[in-house]
Amino acid sequence: MKVLIDADACPVVDTAVKLCEKYDTECIILCDTAHFIERGKARTVTVEKGSDSVDFRLVNMIREGDIAVTQDYGLAAMCLAKKAVPINQNGLIFTDKNIEKLLYTRFVSKKIRMAGGRTKGPKKRTKEQDEQFEKIFEKLLEEKRFERKSDTTETI
Repeated sequence: MKVLIDADACPVVDTAVKLCEKYDTECIILCDTAHFIERGKARTVTVEKGSDSVDFRLVNMIREGDIAVTQDYGLAAMCLAKKAVPINQNGLIFTDKNIEKLLYTRFVSKKIRMAGGRTKGPKKRTKEQDEQFEKIFEKLLEEKRFERKSDTTETI
C-alpha cells in the first residue's frame, strides 16, 4: 500500500508526508513542472505541465488499496474505479455513494460558469480543516496498517 498525493495546489502535503513517515508508508508526491515539491522521505514524480497530466499519471500508478490525496472529483472517481481510497484535503473520503453527487454538482457549476454566471469559490482554509484532515488521514493509515498486518499473519 502506498499514498499518492496530487500535490499541485494541495494544502496538506506536509501533513500527509509526516503521517506516512510515522506509519512507515510509501509516499509519492506528483506535481507538474510548474512546481517543485520535495518533502522528507517522499518520492517526487514530476510530469510535463498540461491539463490533467498529473491526474493521468497518478491513475496509472495507483493500485487497489492505495490512498490518493486529491481535491479533484474526476480523479477521485477514477481512483475509486481502481479500488483505491481517495481522500480530499478536508478529510472527506470519497466513496461510490458520494462521488456521483459531487460530480453532478461540479457539472452544474461548470454549466453556470460557461453561461456567464458566477459560482462561489472556496472559502479561506481554516486550522480546523487542517486538523480534520490530519485526524481522518491518520485513522485511514492506521486501518490500512492493521489490514496489512492481518494479511501477513493469515499467510503464515
